[in-house]
Amino acid sequence: MRGKVTLRLAQVITHAALLAACSGAGPDPRGPGTVQMADLLEELAATVDPMRFEYASSAWLDSMSKVDPPSGLNERLLFHAKFATQLLGSGRFEEAADRYDDVLEEITRNLSRVEPEFGLEVRSLRAVGYFLRAVLENCVRPGATARCLVPIGPDGEYPEPRRSWAAIRAYESLLERAPYDLAARWALNLAYMTVGAYPDSVPPQWLIPPRVFDSEHDVKRFHDIAPDLGLHVRAHAGGSIMDDFDGDGYLDLVVSSWGLLDQLRYFRNNADGSFTERTVEAGLEGIVGGLNIVQTDYNNDGHLDIMVLRGGWVPFGFPNSLLRNNGDGTFEDVTAEAGLLEPYYPTQTATWGDFDNDGWLDVYIGNEAWYGADFPSQLFRNNRDGTFTDVAREVGAQVVAVVKAVASGDIDNDGWLDLYLSRRGEPNVLLRNAGLDDAGQWRFVDVSREAGVQQPIYSFTTWFWDYDNDGWQDIFVSGFRSPLGDVAAEYLGSRHTSELPRLYRNNGDGTFSDVTVTTRLNKIMFTMGGNFGDLDNDGHLDIYVGTGDMDFRAIVPNRMFRSAEGTFFQDVTTSGGFGHMSKGHGVAFGDLDNDGDQDIYAQMGGAHEFDVAHSVLFHNPGHGNHWITLELEGVQSNRPAIGARITVTLETPQGYRDIFRTVTSGGSFGASSLQQEIGLGQATGIRGVTVTWPATGNSYVYDNVTMDRMYRIREGDAVPTPVTLERLQFPSGSGR
Repeated sequence: MRGKVTLRLAQVITHAALLAACSGAGPDPRGPGTVQMADLLEELAATVDPMRFEYASSAWLDSMSKVDPPSGLNERLLFHAKFATQLLGSGRFEEAADRYDDVLEEITRNLSRVEPEFGLEVRSLRAVGYFLRAVLENCVRPGATARCLVPIGPDGEYPEPRRSWAAIRAYESLLERAPYDLAARWALNLAYMTVGAYPDSVPPQWLIPPRVFDSEHDVKRFHDIAPDLGLHVRAHAGGSIMDDFDGDGYLDLVVSSWGLLDQLRYFRNNADGSFTERTVEAGLEGIVGGLNIVQTDYNNDGHLDIMVLRGGWVPFGFPNSLLRNNGDGTFEDVTAEAGLLEPYYPTQTATWGDFDNDGWLDVYIGNEAWYGADFPSQLFRNNRDGTFTDVAREVGAQVVAVVKAVASGDIDNDGWLDLYLSRRGEPNVLLRNAGLDDAGQWRFVDVSREAGVQQPIYSFTTWFWDYDNDGWQDIFVSGFRSPLGDVAAEYLGSRHTSELPRLYRNNGDGTFSDVTVTTRLNKIMFTMGGNFGDLDNDGHLDIYVGTGDMDFRAIVPNRMFRSAEGTFFQDVTTSGGFGHMSKGHGVAFGDLDNDGDQDIYAQMGGAHEFDVAHSVLFHNPGHGNHWITLELEGVQSNRPAIGARITVTLETPQGYRDIFRTVTSGGSFGASSLQQEIGLGQATGIRGVTVTWPATGNSYVYDNVTMDRMYRIREGDAVPTPVTLERLQFPSGSGR
C-alpha cells in the first residue's frame, strides 16, 4: 500500500511547529534552494508508506487499524503483539499494556499451542513499557540528568515512582518464569535504582552488585549544563556539530533529529556565556530530518558549511542536503545546484577530504544497500566551481553494501587520504588511495584483507586516530550486535556473544595489529554514535560512545574510556557522570568556554516516536594540565585544512615528547570542532609545532609558540598569529 499518511513524530520541534512559533517574524530569510528542499522533504514525508517506515508508529497504527486480524491463532497473536508494540512506539502506554494483557490471556487459554518463548517476549515488552514511561515522566525532563545516569544515586530518585514500581512487579513476574533472562535482570536493577531501593531491596538472586559500576580511574565529575544554556534539545536520534559558523572565534552548535519532519536547529554562541537559537534567522526553517550532520568548507570561502545525511536504516532513499554558509548569518540549501541531489539513496554517513589533493574538499558518502538494492556508495569530486561529480566507479571506490559509517585518514603517510568503510553483516573495507599514476589516473585499491582490518562483521561507528602517539593513523571500529542480556552478562563477568569493537594499531608497513584486548577495549559498546577527544589534557585521546538500539529494551548506559598514557583504556563512565541511559548518537568534543579543555555535547534519542531524549553538554571541570589550540587555514590546501598533520614537540622533565594530531572532525557520528585542541599534560614548554599541509606535502616548523594559548596558522606564513578570546563563565549545572 502507498498513500498519504500523517507521520506524527511526537514531542520534538517540527517544521510546522517552528512556523507557528515564528509567525509574523518578518520576511522569509530562506533562499530559493532551501524553500525547494523544504517542500520536497515535506512532500516525501507525506507519501511514505508506513509499512516501510515502522518507526512512524502512529501512521502504522492508522493503516493497520483498518485491517482485520488474521484468523489463525499464532498469526493473530503476532498481529496483536505487533500492534501493541507500535502502540508503545507511539507513546500510548496504557493501550499497549492492555493489548499485551489481551495477548497474554489468549496465550494462557492456548498454552499447548503457543511457544513459551513468545509469551516471555510479550511479558518482556509489557514490562519495558512501564519502565520507559517512568523514564519519560522523570528522566526526560530539563535539568533531570541525575535521574538518567547509571548507576542512579540518591539524587536521581524519581519523584513520581508509580510506573517504576509497576515495572519492578512486571520484571519480577517475568524472572520467576525465566530466571535466566539477563535483560530482565538488568532492567529490574535499574528500576530499583529509580525508586531509591537499590541495592538493598533487590532480591539477592537477581542483584547486580554496585561494585561492577565502579570506575577504573577518577576523571572528576563532568556536570550537564545543557539546560542552563538552553541547549537541552529534545529529539530523536541525530547528529551534532560543535564549530564556529559565524567566524567570531566562538564555537556554535548545530543539532539534527532523524524524524522525517524533525527540524534542524542552530544555536549561536553569544560569546558571553549564553547561546541563542538562530534556526529561523539563519534560513534553516524546513530543513528537517538527518541522522547525521558534518561540517565542511566545500567552496573555500572561509565559512563552514553543513551536510545533512538522510535515510539511514530505511530501505528507501531521501535526499541529503548541502547547506552553504553565506557568511552573513544565513545558510542556503544548494544540494541541487551542486549536483548532489539525485539520485538519492538511504545514508547516514559521509566524510569530507581532499582525496585528489587539488586543494578542494571532496565528499565520500556511504549508502545503505538494503536487501540487495543497487544503492552504491558515492565519491563526489569537487569541480572547484560549486559543483560535484560522482567518480566512485572510475576510481575504484564504489562499494555496494549496507555501509553504516565511513572515515578517511592517511594510513601510510604518503599524503593521500585513504578510506575505511564499516559495513553491516559483511567484512569491512579499507581502500588505499594510490594517488595519480603517470597517466594522471586516480585510483583506490582494496587492501582490507592484507591490512587485517575486516572485523567486526556487524560494526557501526568508526574513525582514524593516532591513539598511541607514534605518528601513524590507527583505526577504531565499534561492534553493533548485542543480545539484550549481554550487557548484564559482561557486568557480571559472564560469557556473552556480543560483537566487540576493534582497535587496529598501524604497524607502519601497510598492516595493522588487533590490540583490542591488550588495550582493554574488549567491552560491549553497542555503539550508535561516538567520538574521541582528550578529557584531561594529558595529550592522550579518550573515547565517548553513545549506545543503544532500535529495540525499546536496549537500555545501555553510554560509556567513556580514558587512555592511560596511550597503552590501555580505563572505564571512567561512573566517575565522570557519563553513563546516560538514553540512547546516544551524535557526539562532539570542543572547547566551548575557551578555558583550554574540551567539553562534550551528546545528542540523545531513539528511533520511535516516543523515544525522545534531551541532549547533554558535559562541562569539563579542568585537570590542571597545559594545552594549545591551533586553528589552521589552508591556502593551496583546502581552507579548513582537513587532513593537515600536526606534530607538537614538548619539553618535559623526562625529555622530549611528541604529540600527533590530524585535522578532522573526529568520529563518524557527531562532529568535533576543526580547530585542534591539544592537551600537553605537565610539559614545561613547547620546543616546536610542525604542520604538514595536505595539498602540497610541505612542512613548516613554528618554534615561537607558548603553552596555554590559541594560535591561527595560515599556510605559507612564517609566524603563527596569537588569538585572544574571552574565557566564558558557564553555570555549574542544574542537572547534577
